Amino acid sequence: MRDHTRHIIPQTATILDAVRKLNDISADLSLTLFAIENDTGRVVGTVTDGDIRRAISNGCGLESSIQEVMNPHFTAIRERDFSVQTLRHIKERQLKLVPVLDREERIVRVVSFAGGRSFLPLDAVLMAGGKGERLRPLTLETPKPLLSVAGKPIIDYNIDNLLRHGIEHINVTVNYLAEQLETHFAQPKGTEGVRVRCVREPEYLGTMGSVKFIPDWHNDTILVMNSDLFTNIDLEDFYLHFKKHDADMSIAAVPYNVNVPYGIFEIENTREIKGIKEKPNFHYYANAGIYLLRRTVLDQIPDGVFYNATDLMEALIAQQKRVIRYPLSGYWIDIGKPDDFRKVQELAQHIHKQ
Repeated sequence: MRDHTRHIIPQTATILDAVRKLNDISADLSLTLFAIENDTGRVVGTVTDGDIRRAISNGCGLESSIQEVMNPHFTAIRERDFSVQTLRHIKERQLKLVPVLDREERIVRVVSFAGGRSFLPLDAVLMAGGKGERLRPLTLETPKPLLSVAGKPIIDYNIDNLLRHGIEHINVTVNYLAEQLETHFAQPKGTEGVRVRCVREPEYLGTMGSVKFIPDWHNDTILVMNSDLFTNIDLEDFYLHFKKHDADMSIAAVPYNVNVPYGIFEIENTREIKGIKEKPNFHYYANAGIYLLRRTVLDQIPDGVFYNATDLMEALIAQQKRVIRYPLSGYWIDIGKPDDFRKVQELAQHIHKQ
């Protein structure tokens, strides 16, 4: 976790105290302090280096109270009442550091939005229980999610993307060579020190069947994805799209084009040619293996039954629930075959050189 105490200052402090405090965190790109009440710890305002410069230029002395310069109309994330509107406001204002407050308006943590980071109220499930049989012999002694791509396990690229989007509750479902994944995640991940929880599948029950083994949830929206994907999907945009369309389930989709190098007949009554299309192109969207779900949708998944994401889609569609497609931009590779693995290695090397 970011040490948010470095950004806290009592409201009784002076401008000089604030200058010294800001100097202590000068290596941090987010030069923001949060003024709190001494007795309750409640946040009452923010102070930035810009606020202090303006105050001094207007005649305030260094011994003046920070209450003369602080902004009492600050933006905060409420721990139990996070809204899409708050996230959009933060992005529009290009705020770099935002406090997360509890019900008593006390700081629980601070979230950095610098460098494209975000904060999404999601629980994440990465599915890592498969045997990766098409990649043998590479997966005979190593689970596919731990295969190295440019010196880094495949799964860690996805974990890093989750952490960049402020997702704290991360579960990894494991089965094949589970001990290796459990050892890999024994230590906290990222600068925020997030604990990744490994959950063992007693038996392989498919994409959504494994989700039923997660013991508890913290948010109303669940992200489920394959752990062996190599992608830079914008999870914030994915989430905002999901909320905008009030969906029950959203499936990330990648464009898939089929080019037929021949003239194709249009046939009626099995034999009569009605026309011909010369070398047509067909455009589709393919399932990318990344899903957002309302938490209540999980009740649809039966216990102890092999159940894939496609089974859940069909069940929801049959009930006339809102199932939508999210067009994924950027890169996406499903590492299924040796050719895919070589392609990912090349792409990762190229990305690292940029």
